[in-house]
Amino acid sequence: MELCRLCRTDNASIFYVDDELNFGKIFFLCNCCKLIFVEQDSLPNPEVEKDRYLSHNNDIDDPEYQAFLSKLWNPMEKRLSTGSSGLDYGAGPGPALLHMMSRSGYVVQMYDPFFSTEIDVLNKTYDFIVCTETAEHFHNPSKDFEQFDQMLKPNGFLGVMTSFTDNVKKFEDWYYRRDPTHVSFYSTQTMHWIANKMNWHVDFMEDNIVIFSKN
Repeated sequence: MELCRLCRTDNASIFYVDDELNFGKIFFLCNCCKLIFVEQDSLPNPEVEKDRYLSHNNDIDDPEYQAFLSKLWNPMEKRLSTGSSGLDYGAGPGPALLHMMSRSGYVVQMYDPFFSTEIDVLNKTYDFIVCTETAEHFHNPSKDFEQFDQMLKPNGFLGVMTSFTDNVKKFEDWYYRRDPTHVSFYSTQTMHWIANKMNWHVDFMEDNIVIFSKN
């Protein structure tokens, strides 16, 4: 049995086996934090990941894409003071949200393990961090969320956009889990677990958006 890659317990059980599309790909459900995650042997290699991300429509000037990102950015901006410093974590090849935030007067850095790999930005602290459609790609979410905590200033905010498992009627038919680069799937219970672990407060904005507040 594999350790949960979020809470690191050995309290996971097999949730679903995909014998059709992914040749025996196993999904585990952690009975502690409720994360669903794929087995270690099914994690995609970097070449597969990068090719997949390059196929996404990340045009920074696409109004529909901007409207999509605004679902997280609008409630986040209401919490910020003028001139707040931020980090777009997992900005991708077309950092539209970075441009939106910069145009609004915020000082924003970006990091992406494939497209913006300047490590120095991970050694700084920020008033806010945004992570849109990225957390589902985390191979080791325990490490990523601990890093967020280190980078957030006291009273800082972390906004996460990722599709939750709560309202999924049939996991096997869920488009989100069919993406080979999606390897970690969160429920509202998972987000509450993260908040309790990190001593954060959590607000649920929509069915795919949370904003954490660091004490």
